[in-house]
Amino acid sequence: MIKLVACDLDGTLFNSNMTVSEANAQAVKNAQNNGIEFLIATGRAPRESRYILRDANLHTGFINLNGALVFNEAGQLMVKHGIPTQKAIQIVNLLHKAGFYFEVVTENQVYSENLEQRITNVAHLMVDLNPLLDFRQAVAISAGNKTIMNMKQVPSFTELLADPEIEVMKFIAFDSRGHEAFADVKKEIAKLGDLVITSSSSSNIEINADEAQKGLALLDYAKLKNIKKDEIAAIGDNLNDESMIRAAGVGVAMGNAIPLIKDIAQVTTKNNNEDGVAYILNQFIKDNQQKLR
Repeated sequence: MIKLVACDLDGTLFNSNMTVSEANAQAVKNAQNNGIEFLIATGRAPRESRYILRDANLHTGFINLNGALVFNEAGQLMVKHGIPTQKAIQIVNLLHKAGFYFEVVTENQVYSENLEQRITNVAHLMVDLNPLLDFRQAVAISAGNKTIMNMKQVPSFTELLADPEIEVMKFIAFDSRGHEAFADVKKEIAKLGDLVITSSSSSNIEINADEAQKGLALLDYAKLKNIKKDEIAAIGDNLNDESMIRAAGVGVAMGNAIPLIKDIAQVTTKNNNEDGVAYILNQFIKDNQQKLR
């Protein structure tokens, strides 16, 4: 039986309009009513991810920032893995030197040095995740979306990190040229040690403490709840979902997932514009009910 489901947001629970469809929202509620705990597993910050789900009226636990923070359904912090300040400063210097636009993410805030570049880079990300979306449409959606722009602009990340109250949970860097653009800086960041570099699309990289991975966070949370590996399912579409797809007893790839995710998953569902999450959740509910008979 499936007792715990971890589900990615972008390209998974979200459709091309970056919203949760009525079918997906209802399926999550049905799963919860049938004894299946549902965790949102995302690279997004806690405040941003909770704000996004308000319209869908969903109440779930969260694996935030790729596993740097894990909250139960009541909002209690269960797991925390930040990046030490000195290492964060080194990362800032490397990304600045390489000329990338990037953002610093803490437990309660996302920081940018240039909000105009934020709009452009998020638009490239949206097009990358949703090829049918026109770039100009993506720019308009980005600029007008309060969630996307719900961040703080600072004059300097160096000044930001001089504040002893700031604890970095994640970095995210963008480049519309694709993963090849990050090849050199990834090597330099890897030399710093105890870090993991993943991606939620071909146009970004995400940098976390080594312990902050969706798969590790999912297993840690399941252990706290006395849930076995074969009672866990994970649903995703991209590289930062790989660890939880591998960790779960049942790994589910979206129909729009990259080839690697489809290769390692046990099951492939419909794509994110065809309510793929609802489709597989309804199957889990049906299978669980049959096993209880």
